Amino acid sequence: PVYTPSDRIGSECVKVDPAKIVGVVKTDEPNEGGKFSPLDDVTMAIGQNVANFLVGEIKAGRLPKEFVPLQSGVGNVANAVLGCMGENKEIPAFNVYTEVIQDAVIALMKQGRVKFASGCSLSVSNEVIRDIYANLDFFKDKILLRPQEISNNPEVARRLGLVAINTALEADIFGNINSTHVSGTRMMNGIGGSGDFTRSAMLSIFTTPSTAKEGKISAFVPMVSHLDHSEHSVKVIITEYGVADLRGKSPIERARCIIDNCVHPDYKPLLEEYLAMGIKGHTPQNLKCCFAFHEELAASGDMHNVDWSKYNK
Repeated sequence: PVYTPSDRIGSECVKVDPAKIVGVVKTDEPNEGGKFSPLDDVTMAIGQNVANFLVGEIKAGRLPKEFVPLQSGVGNVANAVLGCMGENKEIPAFNVYTEVIQDAVIALMKQGRVKFASGCSLSVSNEVIRDIYANLDFFKDKILLRPQEISNNPEVARRLGLVAINTALEADIFGNINSTHVSGTRMMNGIGGSGDFTRSAMLSIFTTPSTAKEGKISAFVPMVSHLDHSEHSVKVIITEYGVADLRGKSPIERARCIIDNCVHPDYKPLLEEYLAMGIKGHTPQNLKCCFAFHEELAASGDMHNVDWSKYNK
């Protein structure tokens, strides 16, 4: 019976058999909370683009004016996006129903912009966790930590009608998302809750900076090297350059929308050329060239150096 993020079920404590307790250790060691990178122009632009997109959805009547609960992924970009959303007063104060609660949620809660946050864990900096401990009377009726099988339950996510905002490691021009594996091999992070929420959300959004490593890596490639979320689950992609609303579009329309609105200008010509080289059909892939970006990164360390003639023989 969870119908809103603030609905409480079960008991308020975890019961443990005293016979299983060997001892209780007191310590003054601080928590090992991670730090978030300061906001920069790119993350700020992504956050503002997300906020403006959601405001447009409210004005168009596709989201209720009272807004809906929000799920957010983990990391610097996700933290920045939440912060920007909280600053946009055209978005009403909202509830959060997510897996991991980050610094931005706590800051917005203190400002009255987040009304309630439900998750399964806190992933906050040491400064923020000290603030929570020091002000438990304020936070105790605004934060709820649930077992993961409830916080990440796909049916509950669907029931609550969430907007899910998660971070992409890379995306391809047809809307498939890689959240976890660098060049398809090296694991950067686990899939986490993005899979649970993306496929069940009322609206699924992915954010990413358009490039990495000083522009040598494009976040947008012809074909993702590892697939976590298929084009069928991905409705919107947002970078610092703009918004690609992929709803109701064919593969070719999605590709043009992503290239036009999200790709870094340095990589637009290469991806336009790839699209033109694709075999005619519903999804115009070119299997000789689809991993050229990744192969060039491995060979020279810079995706800018892709030469299609080398692959398309």
